[in-house]
Amino acid sequence: MKPGDLAGFCVRSLAGYPLRTGLMLLAMAIGVASVVVLTSLGEGARRYVAREFTSLGTHLLIVLPGRSETTGGPPPLLGETPRDLTVEDAEALRRGSAVRRVAPIMVGSAPVAWGGLEREVTILGSNAELYEIRDLAMAQGRFLPPGDITRGEAVCVLGHKIRRELFGNASPLGAWVRVGQRRFRVIGVLAPKGQALGLDMSDVAVIPVAAAQALFNSASLFRVLVQARHRDAVARAKSAVLDILRTRHDGEDDVTVITQDALLATFDRILTALTLAVGGIAAISLAVAGILIMNVMLIAVSQRTAEIGLLKALGAPPNQIQRLFLGEATLLSLAGAAVGLVLAAGGVIGVVKAFPVFPMAVPAWSPLAAVGVSLATGLVFGVLPARRAAHLDPVTALSRR
Repeated sequence: MKPGDLAGFCVRSLAGYPLRTGLMLLAMAIGVASVVVLTSLGEGARRYVAREFTSLGTHLLIVLPGRSETTGGPPPLLGETPRDLTVEDAEALRRGSAVRRVAPIMVGSAPVAWGGLEREVTILGSNAELYEIRDLAMAQGRFLPPGDITRGEAVCVLGHKIRRELFGNASPLGAWVRVGQRRFRVIGVLAPKGQALGLDMSDVAVIPVAAAQALFNSASLFRVLVQARHRDAVARAKSAVLDILRTRHDGEDDVTVITQDALLATFDRILTALTLAVGGIAAISLAVAGILIMNVMLIAVSQRTAEIGLLKALGAPPNQIQRLFLGEATLLSLAGAAVGLVLAAGGVIGVVKAFPVFPMAVPAWSPLAAVGVSLATGLVFGVLPARRAAHLDPVTALSRR
């Protein structure tokens, strides 16, 4: 039998039982669509995390107070913090030859009021270099002025959302706002940037770090952001930061330095493993669809015994009969995979429209893997019905027994 005749015979056989064929197609399509959509969600999550870290800046090191190792004893099993991070510590980090910029960070919450309007706002205390490190942009005015960071000038920069809620369409530049119990002159408004690791830069007020220390009556920094001169200098910058702070803290390794690349690589590995895991779970549905194909085709063999007997009586060898049933299983798998890819495309488009900020992306390997698994499943589970049909006795088959 020629390949064209074989394909035509298989199509006519499947078309003869539209309900049965449709159910098998649906089962295979759902399996393929599940694999593609779930792996796309995993890839989207990986890209989202990468985008969040990239929005923090480039070649970044984050210095946190406290050792990274755990200690024995009762929970929470966290390392001790013998000494807080200070502004002086942050300034000392500039001595590192691989260090380009340093931004001390202090975070708190305080009410911001102007013209009878007031709301609770996240207050970010830092210096002028935060602008370059975090790759910020200004909508109006200017950022914090450079200079001695131990002097807390009474100036502030408002996030875009705060400006709109307090000032409406009026220009805030030059206006005095009350932050907590202190007054600050607005010198700039940040351009919309969105969230980065949970901090919405449109919903903050940035003031000099010394002013934040006075406002919150604390000398301890939340963290210090350090920017290396280039990507290859990140390791040297980390070593310099640790050495400088060890010297300043009486030989104690009481800080944790996290590199942006290392943190991103860790999340990337976790999310890649998660993507593969959910893809594998979805692939189980393809195995279920394969079992359905096998069971339905075994029933089809019993229903088509006369047809098989006639083919054998006309001289069709067993391997020809086997190819016919394997061909049907292959067509079912490929057609189901095609329908599944269409369903997956619709699902991906739906998620993108429903959540436009989520970078939904289909991995290049996902559709190929889904189709490959679908085809392999159909062939594997189609072997048993095909072998049974091929070994039917023609006389018995023609008598429908």
